[in-house]
Amino acid sequence: MVDYLPDDAPSMEALEVMDEEFDDEVANTRVMIHDVSIPEALAFKAELEAVDGISAVTWLDDIIDLKTPVELADQDTVESYYKDGKALFSFHVRDGDEVKITDEVYELIGEENAMTGDALDTAISQKMTGKETMYAAALLIPIIILILVLSTNSWMEPVFFLTAIGISVLINLGTNIFIGEISFVTQSVAPVLQLAVSLDYAIFLLHSFSDYRKKVSDPSEAMRLAIKRSFPAIAASASTTFFGFTALTFMNFEIGADLGLNLVKGIALSFISVMVFLPALTLLFYKWIDKTQHKPFMPSFKSIGSRVLKLRIPAILLVFLLIVPAFLAQSQTSFIYGVGDQPESTRAGEDQLAIQEDFGKYTPMVLLVPKENTAKEVELVNSLENLNYVTSVLSYTNTVGAAIPAEYIDESITESFYSNDYARITINTETDNEGEATFSLIDEIKDITNSYYEDDVHLTGESVTLYDIRNTVQKDNTLVNWLTVITIAIVLLVTFRSLTIPVVLLLTIQAAVWFNLAVPYFTDSSLVYVGYLIISTVQLAATVDYGILFTENYKHYRQDLPAYQAMKKTINEKTFAIFISAAILSSVGFILGMTSTNPIVSSIGLLLGRGALLAFVMVLIFLPAMLLVFDKVIEKTTFKAKFHKGK
Repeated sequence: MVDYLPDDAPSMEALEVMDEEFDDEVANTRVMIHDVSIPEALAFKAELEAVDGISAVTWLDDIIDLKTPVELADQDTVESYYKDGKALFSFHVRDGDEVKITDEVYELIGEENAMTGDALDTAISQKMTGKETMYAAALLIPIIILILVLSTNSWMEPVFFLTAIGISVLINLGTNIFIGEISFVTQSVAPVLQLAVSLDYAIFLLHSFSDYRKKVSDPSEAMRLAIKRSFPAIAASASTTFFGFTALTFMNFEIGADLGLNLVKGIALSFISVMVFLPALTLLFYKWIDKTQHKPFMPSFKSIGSRVLKLRIPAILLVFLLIVPAFLAQSQTSFIYGVGDQPESTRAGEDQLAIQEDFGKYTPMVLLVPKENTAKEVELVNSLENLNYVTSVLSYTNTVGAAIPAEYIDESITESFYSNDYARITINTETDNEGEATFSLIDEIKDITNSYYEDDVHLTGESVTLYDIRNTVQKDNTLVNWLTVITIAIVLLVTFRSLTIPVVLLLTIQAAVWFNLAVPYFTDSSLVYVGYLIISTVQLAATVDYGILFTENYKHYRQDLPAYQAMKKTINEKTFAIFISAAILSSVGFILGMTSTNPIVSSIGLLLGRGALLAFVMVLIFLPAMLLVFDKVIEKTTFKAKFHKGK
């Protein structure tokens, strides 16, 4: 995720300076070995150093002289590396080869020992992305086929739906080669999200085609009329989703642009496929649809309208009663800004807990300060050592000795601490990778350092990059949400040529978004912020389609019927179509949530699954109530409404 921080983020600038100034790498992985003596631990360290791609292996012998008994050394220092016959090593794994190298380390340490760290997290994400995507697809496609079979009257229609959208998904995946590389989050989420969101377009078109075939004998004419009738709803649905996903590309945290670009491509390709390829495919093989007709499997929704409308006043009162608490709750949710911890059910999760139980939490930071004054460096190190959560500080002045000039020491020792321009200080802490305590400690370190050095200081490390991610995405949140709402509002304004319908639709779906995002607050659980930011856009953009389809039909019937009758007919006829769409999107979300071990992907999935169901309920219960209550206002604020005047 660090790769997606903007280049001007302080931690990224610090990494760039450190890469330019220092040759050796900072450790990003730890290994714990059980039941070893000190000579055996030294032999194992040599084996680690021999692995291609591993560098900067650090153990107790790098901190104290092992020629003297360890009992005479500072026990806190010793127990940071060697405790009860367990040795803890730290090292750097070469970027880009995390999978290969961590697999080699696993072979080296066997099942009984433990490994944890950033490099392992990256390797797991890379390995699991393709596997979990295939697993999710293997579960999802049969469920979607089942839903489509239950919702249609032909065995072949689901094949046509999936063929049209499936081809656009494959083309979208193929065009990623021109981008060069994409995030594992995008690879996991984008294909199934594109399938779920755009399947509606195919359903709208073929259902319309089926209706017109009952009225027109010529299939080509029926398709022409179906395209003409369904085009406004499909175009509006595609446009709201397209512009909603486009808003993600404006994020400074570039994971948004990565995912947004893929989804924007996918929606455009799906729209073209449904409007161009699907009609041609259907006209070529429509006889297969005729030959594979079957009786409806689902019960009729024809009598649901009158029941729903009885709830219109309680629905409005309940939503308005809950909407403010939900809005406040979703803004107070506690967030995770990285990928979170590995699940305890996995080996990586078990290893992480095992190492923490024996050696405590370990979150290092690297501080670069100007190489100008040894006395000032000593004072700074002393101040840092006195901070809460700081377990040790490693610098030249307290490791080699401030009294010994660096120029009299072998370069192999000093190069870890000094470059031509900077002194490097490693701060080991026992905080989590992120959280209020961690971020407060970072603020303290920055304040203390700035009191000694006016400028040209740099701080980096995993927790520092997460600190920068937090600051970046919090700024992104306001921008992306406003862009999403404004662009969707414009599309709705153009589609319905009304001032009030966009407000009613956006309130309906936005309320569902707030209810969804408020759940983690009330259940006292943390939420991955990237998931929160993406879903607040994706749910709004994807589920507003339900409201568009519903309102488009209500507005059509309202020209010939009184408001209540038009609404009852709309609910009776469109509940089934909206339910099928919501069921597919919800299935996609919950399956992503259940199958992914990556916390970001899992979080997006669970939020999406729950959000689709909430949006369905809001469109079925709350939207009809709002349209009826504000019927007169809508008529006056809609261009050429031509509403029926009778009662």
